[in-house]
Amino acid sequence: MTDVAPDPAATPPTSVKLVNLPNALTLLRLAVVPVFAVLLLESAGPDTASGAADGTTDAGRYWATLVFALAIITDRYDGMIARRTGQVTEFGKLADPIADKALTGTALVGLSVLGLLPWWVTAVILVREVGVTVLRFWVIRHGVIAASRGGKLKTVLQALAIGLYILPLTGVLASVRWWVMAAAVLLTVLTGLDYVYRALTLRRTSARAMQAAAARRAAGTTGASGSTGARTDTAA
Repeated sequence: MTDVAPDPAATPPTSVKLVNLPNALTLLRLAVVPVFAVLLLESAGPDTASGAADGTTDAGRYWATLVFALAIITDRYDGMIARRTGQVTEFGKLADPIADKALTGTALVGLSVLGLLPWWVTAVILVREVGVTVLRFWVIRHGVIAASRGGKLKTVLQALAIGLYILPLTGVLASVRWWVMAAAVLLTVLTGLDYVYRALTLRRTSARAMQAAAARRAAGTTGASGSTGARTDTAA
């Protein structure tokens, strides 16, 4: 059975205030994205105090990791607070995934620009994330596909892998982050394929799709009956 939440388009409007804590956390996450980008990219500059073997500065990457971690924490709690306190808004539904993609995309592109992460990894993850977002809007009139356990694990692994790549790690820890990122990429692809399957299934089996199919069948039956009557009258 497809795991489907109620159609948000059919949800009656509520009197929830637009200015609330969950939305503030989402906006904070959006606001720190350029700050994070500057810290990460500036870590490629010269530093007389310390430097990593790849040419980046340790201090800049530690600061970038801290900002990234704080942003990820807001991602964890804004949705949870909104659901538990009944402060879900249309703005939050739209802004939250945008903030997530902006943060993740900036981190991946920044790491690839610095030569710390292969570009093909960044491309695979971003194509999947953008594709799922497009699919979400494609089926939104039929329902909302709930996040699977694999999708939630993928999100955790992506955040962990990105955080490990931002840190100036060497030796065994550098190898560990490679395996974490490999697992994240694998889950990214698998959950993306699963989402495509569930989206197509939802488009075929939702109440809206069933009603549309019934209407087409009824229209076809009526048209066939009318054609039969017309032929009979002509013969007479």
